Amino acid sequence: GEQLEVSGVLAAMGQQQALSGAADAVDTLRGNLSLQPEISYRPTAVDELSLKFGLAEGDGLNPASPFVLAPWSADMEADVRDINGRGRDYLLTAWYRHGISFENGARLDLTAGIIDATEYLDENRYANDSYTQFMNAALVNGPNFFAPAYDVGAVAEWQQGDIGVQGLIMNIGENVDGNEYDYYAIAVDVATRSARGEGNYRFNLATTSDDFLDPSGLRAKRRLGVMLSLDQQFGPWLGGFLRLGWQDDAAAVDYSAIYSGGIDISGTAWGRAADNIGLGLAWLDGANTGLDRTHVAEVYYRLVAGDTLAVSADLQYMRDAWESGPDTEGFIYGLRATAEF
Repeated sequence: GEQLEVSGVLAAMGQQQALSGAADAVDTLRGNLSLQPEISYRPTAVDELSLKFGLAEGDGLNPASPFVLAPWSADMEADVRDINGRGRDYLLTAWYRHGISFENGARLDLTAGIIDATEYLDENRYANDSYTQFMNAALVNGPNFFAPAYDVGAVAEWQQGDIGVQGLIMNIGENVDGNEYDYYAIAVDVATRSARGEGNYRFNLATTSDDFLDPSGLRAKRRLGVMLSLDQQFGPWLGGFLRLGWQDDAAAVDYSAIYSGGIDISGTAWGRAADNIGLGLAWLDGANTGLDRTHVAEVYYRLVAGDTLAVSADLQYMRDAWESGPDTEGFIYGLRATAEF
């Protein structure tokens, strides 16, 4: 039957950076307030219309941070205005989905509209949500595996048993070079179940049209990347994740490879089943923009209070090593409150 549902997330964050090796950057405390309501309407059991909005106050540490990667990868005030150069503000996604079920148990979902590629690609149980898990961009998605958000596209999702396949095409209004481009991706997900617990093993492949400038700024190239995103439970209170990704460097890109991983410890171990601790490490190899490598370490404790509110204490260490010039490193102390409704 018909069903109208309103959900969303409200988050407040403060982060303090303490830097070394960055003479032009200052230690500062910055914050952000973000509201993302979502309206879903299901006229039938197999059809869904969804609208998601993004409202934000403040850009956090992003304007003051000397690091290549964002210390909090959530949508900031600058991200929800003139999205992808389209002149559109605040409307993040608007799509229609139709599902088709087959007699053999398989299901095909077809989605079209304004979509977010990260909802279909590079997923991970333990390292994929900047509002409830890790904050650093290196541990939310693989920064070298580009998955654009909030633009026109279509997705086909096939699911049969424990195997899923997603195919995606998008048109993005503007990239870092100011060019419109097309984006194509495919993902294969395999779920496993054993005595240890559930596991998910995902392979992602993405490419673009030839609309990204090379390091010389004279020729237009495509981007091409592959990503393995894995997560596995190891019993009732321990889980682990791993991301391995590589990117072609024909276009001007910061990173050629990422190797990241970590563990998730459920509060079941100390009698608070809803709480958890996350520990993550990331090593990123630089490509052709002068960056040699980036190291990221992050640990957080998430305290869940009631049905909607959670507060996370977060500590990050970041280091950017450059091919010439001094390295930039420092600690970032964060506190994040998230209400999901």
